[in-house]
Amino acid sequence: QVQVVESGGGLVQAGGSLRLSCAASGSSFSIVTMGWDRQVPGKQRELVARITNGASTNYADSVKGRFTISRDNAKNTVYLQMNTLKPEDTAVYYCNADQWSGGTTYRYWGQGTQVTVSS
Repeated sequence: QVQVVESGGGLVQAGGSLRLSCAASGSSFSIVTMGWDRQVPGKQRELVARITNGASTNYADSVKGRFTISRDNAKNTVYLQMNTLKPEDTAVYYCNADQWSGGTTYRYWGQGTQVTVSS
């Protein structure tokens, strides 16, 4: 079992920055991909960014050029640096970690952290 814990959310004005952190612990060997999704009430959860253990990344078009995902493999920790924040970035941000085990990939989720961007 893998535990995923996020931190770093909060309230910020438009144009500001926040940094989210997420640590995977427990049986956290063979974590292959970590990432962030976000969800607004009444809407589906959507991808924000992903990073593999080889440091390959992908981003949602809406955050490209503003958000940067990075990772410390030794600590099974992932970071999301969010710059030039917009009110439409307001959401609950969920960290996730994909563990490969016995030929199957399991995705574990954190509890979520609220990010609110005021205009």
